[in-house]
Amino acid sequence: MKQFDLDNLIENKQLVEQKLIEFREKDILKNQPIDEMEVQGHIQKSEHNLRFIQDNLKLGYFDWCLTGCYYTVYHSALALLIRRGFTSKNHYATLCVLIKEYYNNGISKEDILLIDRFFLDYQDLTFYVESKNKREEATYSTKRMFDKKLVELLRIKAALFVDKVKGILNNKP
Repeated sequence: MKQFDLDNLIENKQLVEQKLIEFREKDILKNQPIDEMEVQGHIQKSEHNLRFIQDNLKLGYFDWCLTGCYYTVYHSALALLIRRGFTSKNHYATLCVLIKEYYNNGISKEDILLIDRFFLDYQDLTFYVESKNKREEATYSTKRMFDKKLVELLRIKAALFVDKVKGILNNKP
C-alpha cells in the first residue's frame, strides 16, 4: 500500500468505515463469534514463529526468517481481529479493522506502518514463488539472500509487536 493511501486511512475515519462496508459486501471481511481459544491459538502461533526465526537466523536462512516475521505479525493481527469479532484474509481489510478498532487504543501509527511493511516485505519475498509455475524457477530465483542485520531488526520489531498485542489482549496496552 502506498504511504499516502495508508496515511489517508489512518487520518480519515469515514474512509475506513466506507472501506469496511465494501469489504463486508464483497465477503472479504466477515463477522465471527469471539473465540478466546482461537485468539490464544494465534498468539501461540506467533510465539512459535518467533522461535522458528531465532533458530533459522543461526542457520543463515534469512529468507525464511523474513517469512517467519511476516507470519508472526500476521497471526498477532488476526488475534486482535478475532477479539473484536472479525475475520479477514485481506491485507487492506485487516489494516482497516486494526485502524478502526485499535488505533490510538493500543496500536500506534508506527505499528500500522510496521504491519504494512511486513505485508509488503512478504509480498516481495514470495513474488517469484507465486508468479512462477515451475518449482525449479522458484528454487533458483535470486530472491533468497537478505541482510542478516535487517532480518534481526525485523525479528525484534515482530517480537515487540507480539508483546504489545498480548498487552492489548490482556487490557494492558
